[in-house]
Amino acid sequence: MTEGRPGIGSAQLSGLGKVFGGFKDFISRGNAVDLAVGVVIGAAFGAVVSSIVEGVISPLVGWILGSTNLKGVLTFSIPAWTENGTAATISFGLILNALVTFLGTAAAVYFLVVLPLNRLAERRKKGLEPAPAAPAEDVLLLTEIRDLLAQKNGPTP
Repeated sequence: MTEGRPGIGSAQLSGLGKVFGGFKDFISRGNAVDLAVGVVIGAAFGAVVSSIVEGVISPLVGWILGSTNLKGVLTFSIPAWTENGTAATISFGLILNALVTFLGTAAAVYFLVVLPLNRLAERRKKGLEPAPAAPAEDVLLLTEIRDLLAQKNGPTP
């Protein structure tokens, strides 16, 4: 069927199969799935922190500084250079808002993820918390054999 089409040969199709096979192997690894879940949760978490900053912190700081929100603080307008041009607006409040969002996200990640994991590591170091069980010898041996075979044969299409 592919003989009549120019540019599509069996070598190209088998190459395409190898690419999809490699992609399937990449996706089926635990690391890629864990990374994808982390990115999705991180994006959702960032949205939550942004909404807290936008809905609570920014209006409070803006109110204290005499504006409706933080974005309106330290805003300057530069007149147009030409008669038909438009005026430019410089807003340092936008930068402050982004900094508050970043610091809020960083603080939440530190206090909710990093600090508890550090405490767990300290407890394990002191012997108060048991370390996770290591895989059995036969599982380690089978894993090593699998990895060696995969290296030798390459990814399956």
